[in-house]
Amino acid sequence: AQPDWLEVISDTEADIGSDLRWSCVASGKPRPSVRWLRDGQPLTSQNRIEVRGGELRFSKLVQEDSGMYQCVAENKHGTVYASAELTVQALAPDFRLNPVKRLIPAARSGKVIIPCQPRAAPKATVLWTKGTELLVNSSRVTITAGGTLILQNISKSDEGKYTCFAENPMGKANSTGILSVRDATKITLAPSSADINVGENLTLQCHASHDPTMDLTFTWSLDDFPIDFDKSEGHYRRASAKEAIGDLSISNAQLRHSGRYTCTAQTVVDSASESATLTVRGPPGPPGGVVVRDIGDTSVQLSWSRGFDNHSPIARYLIEARTLLSSQWKQMRTNPVNIEGNAETAQVVNLIPWMDYEFRVLASNILGIGEPSLPSSKIRTKEAAPTVAPSGLGGGGGAPNELIITWTPTLRDYQNGDGFGYVVSFRRKGSQAWLRARVPHAESLHFVYRNESIAPYTPFEVKIKAYNRKGEGPESLTAIVYSAEEEPKAAPYRVIAKSVLSSEMDVSWEPVEQGEVTGVLLGYEIRYWKDGDKEEAADRVRTAGLVTSAHVTGLHPNTVYHVSVRAYNRAGTGPPSPSTNVTTTRPPPKRPPGNISWTFSGSTVSIKWDPVVAKADESVVTGYKMLYRQDSHSAPTLYLASKSQIDIPIPEDFTHAFVQIRVTGPGGDGTPAEVHILRNSGTSMMVEDSGTRPAPHAVVMATNSLLLVALINSLE
Repeated sequence: AQPDWLEVISDTEADIGSDLRWSCVASGKPRPSVRWLRDGQPLTSQNRIEVRGGELRFSKLVQEDSGMYQCVAENKHGTVYASAELTVQALAPDFRLNPVKRLIPAARSGKVIIPCQPRAAPKATVLWTKGTELLVNSSRVTITAGGTLILQNISKSDEGKYTCFAENPMGKANSTGILSVRDATKITLAPSSADINVGENLTLQCHASHDPTMDLTFTWSLDDFPIDFDKSEGHYRRASAKEAIGDLSISNAQLRHSGRYTCTAQTVVDSASESATLTVRGPPGPPGGVVVRDIGDTSVQLSWSRGFDNHSPIARYLIEARTLLSSQWKQMRTNPVNIEGNAETAQVVNLIPWMDYEFRVLASNILGIGEPSLPSSKIRTKEAAPTVAPSGLGGGGGAPNELIITWTPTLRDYQNGDGFGYVVSFRRKGSQAWLRARVPHAESLHFVYRNESIAPYTPFEVKIKAYNRKGEGPESLTAIVYSAEEEPKAAPYRVIAKSVLSSEMDVSWEPVEQGEVTGVLLGYEIRYWKDGDKEEAADRVRTAGLVTSAHVTGLHPNTVYHVSVRAYNRAGTGPPSPSTNVTTTRPPPKRPPGNISWTFSGSTVSIKWDPVVAKADESVVTGYKMLYRQDSHSAPTLYLASKSQIDIPIPEDFTHAFVQIRVTGPGGDGTPAEVHILRNSGTSMMVEDSGTRPAPHAVVMATNSLLLVALINSLE
């Protein structure tokens, strides 16, 4: 493979007189050789320059060493180049880019650091003076190898001009700053350690004094991490806007707010800090390591490890569990009943056999119940025989010679084991021997016993119990269940059918005797069909219970119907009664009342209209119905009139009303006519004919208003 660079040189600036090492490393197969070029000419070892393979070393650089250098890596497969420029610098000391700070504030009894960093090549030698006094290292004065001046335990006498002198072979330079001594910053009221409960509030005090010529700022940290007030979710805020007061207000304290709080008062020259410890007490943390062992059919042994008490002793533990049937956690009964705070194990009792469980533990103290532990691994309790009898035992009905026994399937919670089923026991009431039948599968909900010797509606004593592969459970209480019924043998009699309206009729009859029904009489079935139709096409209406009349609707007007009645029970319907005939009445007149007029007289309004005369195929008119409403929001009032005129009382402030008028008779109610009555200075407004154009102050229309028809029917 041809050479490939692993390490190359880059452009470099170096001080005159310093040393330099460059390296080029290349990979390839066969291993490539590396040689060096300067300004395009081969470079070999000489005097201050050493070339050793891919390494180039310079000792005491001179300006003539500046130039463009290349390292060349090559093998039989190819050649690669890497280039870099070397610039050797020779500079007299120069403070223009980085002078000594002109004004240097320092705190009394404090420390000040004054850098001296001129640009120079080679590196300059540095001397410091205060005024005309040359400074040397002492107990209070330190001049570092890099030329930095450090003054400690500063007093007022240290004020003055401080000058840094820098010199190298290329020249000299100096830079001066003035040291000003200020009053030291001090904490005058330090925060105090405190204990509080979760949710409580607290203020940590922090006051400071400082040099009045300088600005003072306060910062707070918790366990050495700065507090960001903007990201504290309202828990932290500054309690005062005064410059010398830096109190920290803590609201709705949480467990995470416990720790060491440090208040720092700071100026540009110094700072002072004081700390205090805050303990936030709360409900215990979650216990750990919940382990389930000694698994039985109704109990398990639980163990756990103690969690944090959060600065308040743990008083007791609670154990919760959930099954695969429900995601809701429920508190469980335990042994001992009350688990003391120093316990780390307990027995959970009253569990359901053959049930999958998860458990968790919660600790509590005087401040409340803490967070739960992580759930334990899932376990299944051992199997046991059923302990609860199936519920909902009953039955009845079915085909002749059958006894049907029903029950409510047992829920998974009460099956207690695999191979679940039911044992049904039954005997004819009054007999001695019980018959037994096993019905497998938990979802089974009935058993049918067939025997030609079973008479209709015979009472049986019935009981049931559950079983699984661990054994049988307790039996239920005995219930009475009747065998299948037989259709009623007798028919109702004296059936009377009477037309009520053109589409309705009332039917009544004499009931069958209870002794003539083998079973429970559920009611009666009315069958009716038009003259000329077959009885098989009859419509049917059923009643419930022992009523002996029914109201039938939806009939055709002026039509002959045949009617019969039968009794029915769960086995079916009995024989029909002798049929009777009824003819529905003719329909009411279709034409609405016309020529409606009204006259106001004091506190009444008199309304008149043309009488409606029935046609030959319509029922006679026996009167009129009027629905009167003061406005669209008021309740309507129903008035009956035998003639085509009626007087209605009105209030003094009457302005208008809505009125509907329709005929009534044996065939029912006819089509309504609606009129809007307006008071017009006491004069009457006449409508000559409902088909003509209404007068300006009256609106007349024939309508099939479903709402008003419904209101009339409800009022009737």
